Amino acid sequence: MNQPSNVDRQEIDKFDRVAKLWWDPDGKMGMLHVINPLRSAFVAKQATLQDARAVDVGCGGGILTEALAKAGATVVGIDQSSFTLDIARQHASQNGLAIDYRLQTVEQLAEQEAGTFDVVTCMEMLEHVPDPAAVVNACARLLKPGGHAFFSTINRNLKAFLFAIVGGEYVLRILPRGTHEYQKLIRPDELRSWTADSGLEFIRIASLMYNPLTRNFRVAQRREDVNYMASFIKKG
Repeated sequence: MNQPSNVDRQEIDKFDRVAKLWWDPDGKMGMLHVINPLRSAFVAKQATLQDARAVDVGCGGGILTEALAKAGATVVGIDQSSFTLDIARQHASQNGLAIDYRLQTVEQLAEQEAGTFDVVTCMEMLEHVPDPAAVVNACARLLKPGGHAFFSTINRNLKAFLFAIVGGEYVLRILPRGTHEYQKLIRPDELRSWTADSGLEFIRIASLMYNPLTRNFRVAQRREDVNYMASFIKKG
């Protein structure tokens, strides 16, 4: 079976190796549990999730995916790590959540189900693929007119290199070493350019600000910092 072209096998292998750690809040993926309430609130405050059809692109172990389902959405979760998807399915089943997890790329889903989703989330995924602009375009194609897209990623500048990579992976060790590569990080202006080219209108940006003393994050609205989230709406 041919590997999809917009998939970096080395990136998938990284997440295969930590698949069993997704639901350990004290493990290497623990920071995702810390920021998930902030990410899900960013989505819920801008899009109606009750009875919405949503897709979580690069869903991993399903931390955000489950939050969307608990908020009332009918959710599809897609990823390229079969090991991680097994963990996601098991955890959803244990918690009585009917989530449709699929081993599929967003480009493949867009070919099959374009224009059928109210909400698309793509969190901490763009910096792990060879062609992030193609992922953004596929996310846009999945949306109905008036649908909402949410992306989060890491800025590409000196502060991001020092804080996210050197600090986060090697000093504080809040992320596994090698999680991010600097050249793959994405500036906000690049994301806005790709979304505009795909028919998405920019709505809002916010950043997750980390306090190493409390090991907690807060949301800074209208700020383009290291770890940022942005929302868009598909033009009708």
